Amino acid sequence: MNAHIDPSNVPVRPRTQGEVPFYREKGQAVPRAVKGVFRSLKWWAGIVLLAWWYLGPFLRWDRGPDAPGQAILLDMAGRRAYFFDIEIWPQEVYYVTGLLLIAAVSLFLMSALAGRVWCGFLCWQTVYTDLFQNIEKWVMGDRTARISLARAPMSAEKAAKTAIVVGSWFVISLFTGLAATLWFGDAFQQIRDFFTLDADPAVYLFTAIIGGFCFLLAGFARERVCVYMCPYSRFQSAMLDEHSLVVSYETWRGEPRAPAPADLNFTGRGHCVDCKMCVQTCPTGVDIRWGNQLACIGCGMCIDACDQVMEKFGLPKGLISYDSSARLHAREHKTEAPGFKVIRPRTLIYGGLLAIVAAVMLTSLLTRETTTVNILHERTPLFIQMSDGSVRNAYVYKVLNMIREDRVYTLRAEGLPGLTLERVGGTGKGQELELAVDKDTVGTFRLFATVPESALTGKSATITFVLTEKDKAGKPIRNESLFAGPGR
Repeated sequence: MNAHIDPSNVPVRPRTQGEVPFYREKGQAVPRAVKGVFRSLKWWAGIVLLAWWYLGPFLRWDRGPDAPGQAILLDMAGRRAYFFDIEIWPQEVYYVTGLLLIAAVSLFLMSALAGRVWCGFLCWQTVYTDLFQNIEKWVMGDRTARISLARAPMSAEKAAKTAIVVGSWFVISLFTGLAATLWFGDAFQQIRDFFTLDADPAVYLFTAIIGGFCFLLAGFARERVCVYMCPYSRFQSAMLDEHSLVVSYETWRGEPRAPAPADLNFTGRGHCVDCKMCVQTCPTGVDIRWGNQLACIGCGMCIDACDQVMEKFGLPKGLISYDSSARLHAREHKTEAPGFKVIRPRTLIYGGLLAIVAAVMLTSLLTRETTTVNILHERTPLFIQMSDGSVRNAYVYKVLNMIREDRVYTLRAEGLPGLTLERVGGTGKGQELELAVDKDTVGTFRLFATVPESALTGKSATITFVLTEKDKAGKPIRNESLFAGPGR
């Protein structure tokens, strides 16, 4: 058997716009089961992601007494986010911006290197659609059996199998929605409250919304989400170049396609036997032989299917492969195929941006202050002139203690001669005050600042509040504020 083809003698059937329509009128894709490397990768990716989603909230982390013990927690009631040993406060919402930037740039870099690998293996829509389709396969049979059952009139068998499949989808969707709520409260307590009907109504609403979308999108919309609803498929091609790995068909080797010859002699013809296994195994129904398309999510199922067919007929594997267009072009023209180029302009840009954002985030976390201050000058009234002629201003001084340890601070004010401080409702008056702040809380203090009338030369002046932690070395926290007076 001679499997060699001279590419220069292979006619290629021309493509027309009508053969790859933007909107397919055909029904939902019913993918055939397949085994292979990419199928295994898809299984493992799904297992890891689903295990993380359902079990992640149950991870424990010891933060000391009276602190949440959940490793990852978005505590909306306490207005706090916890990630193992990191505690994020509301005023540090910029960390969320940093995480979103890291996620976006990582997606760009991932696309530049390996095409739509996110869509094919890591996207939640892909993971749940794959899970729901496999439930169909386990209950109803493989592709042919499912198509036949769908076309058959309603019967007890059809109703029972449909009920099992849809019921399984519903249960999975319910726990998917419930798992989403577990990241926002203690997971063990949330589970108990949910099933004893003691949970907050918002928990049931959130579960219904997330679970409902999972049920509808993964169970019924499926590939339509990828093809018509997802914006990423529209612009991801802008991140690719000739060295990006994408699912590709070797037209020069596969065409002209025809059914397998009885004598298995492929001389003078293409290796593609037009079995359409690549189309039947595709979860979005793409015919990759017409080139890279918007609906292709890069999962590689067609590669596994085609390799099995090539092996069956004794032909080289790789008629459909995960490769770059530069390497495909080299093989087509019988030149040395270049290696996979990781370092190139766009990956350097994406990698550089990712490194910069990650470095800024890490530096900010490592150097973040454990004490922050907010000062509010009271405006009603702006000042009070005392009987001895001195002028008093009132302030609300807030100290945020961001560690789980009680702390005592020393506060003084600078900027005007004779300036004294007094804590309303507390003891102490003079040039310095002691402020005690409990662990992991905001200490709020109402202060009076008083200066002799002679110290003011205008209607207002600037004073500086200086806060230091008592008996500990550290950089003082300095904040300026207005001091108002009657003027002269």
